[in-house]
Amino acid sequence: MTARRDEPSGRSGSSAADRPADALVDVDALVDAVVDAVVDAVVVVAMADEAAPFLALADDVPAPVRVGGAEHHLMTTGGRRVLLVRGGIGLVNAASAATGALARVRTGVLVSAGSAGGLGAGVRVGDVVVGATHVLADADARAFGYALGQVPGMPAVYAADERLVAAAASFAADPADAGRGLDAPDGPELRVLTGLTISGDSFIDADRVARVRDAYPAALATDMESAALAQVAHLFAVPFVSVRGISDLCSPVEAGEFLTHVDDAALRSAQVVQHLLRA
Repeated sequence: MTARRDEPSGRSGSSAADRPADALVDVDALVDAVVDAVVDAVVVVAMADEAAPFLALADDVPAPVRVGGAEHHLMTTGGRRVLLVRGGIGLVNAASAATGALARVRTGVLVSAGSAGGLGAGVRVGDVVVGATHVLADADARAFGYALGQVPGMPAVYAADERLVAAAASFAADPADAGRGLDAPDGPELRVLTGLTISGDSFIDADRVARVRDAYPAALATDMESAALAQVAHLFAVPFVSVRGISDLCSPVEAGEFLTHVDDAALRSAQVVQHLLRA
């Protein structure tokens, strides 16, 4: 999700992602079925709105499992076995959710999906930004000689897997993908951009966005989870990529933009991820 808001209320609908906590299966009862399972990908989202299009694409949606604070859906979609994880908003929730998932399944792909705010010149609502590189925007240990955005002992920049980036970016070259398995998205034609995605727990609004752009002039998008997921992928040595639909442009009307476009942004992200998993 984008790095500027709390999860909206009253938007849950009737999808499996929105089942109350008492409808979730106790992970202790299913741990034998989950541990050491092999999946084609682990896909992590923050919110129910971002999980909904993946659940709509699934060939089957078993009852979800609660692992810590995250909700796991072990499902099949488009012939691929996928663990969809709704981890909650923010860096810590994302890292916790990914760690729990990677400790319980084996996979060669970790994907950060959902919505993001647009930062780069020319980025527009409705675009999908594939993160080729990722930085933790709030990290600042420059007093000790580290780069801005670098956590001591960690890389200054987390590079996505080049093969996954290329596969996601090829969506634009395959018009047959548009709308496959989902309703065609509203708004402008889906464009896929690749570049830097930054992530932080700071709320970025019109008063702060200029400082963020000054600090990270190459950034195309900002969210609250992807760089944390990239760090977990680095620690687990799992190939990683982020695929985020742009829901808003960190502008004075950001909140209204987000509420209007988050569903469409999540849908566009899911379409590109679906293409990526087939590539």
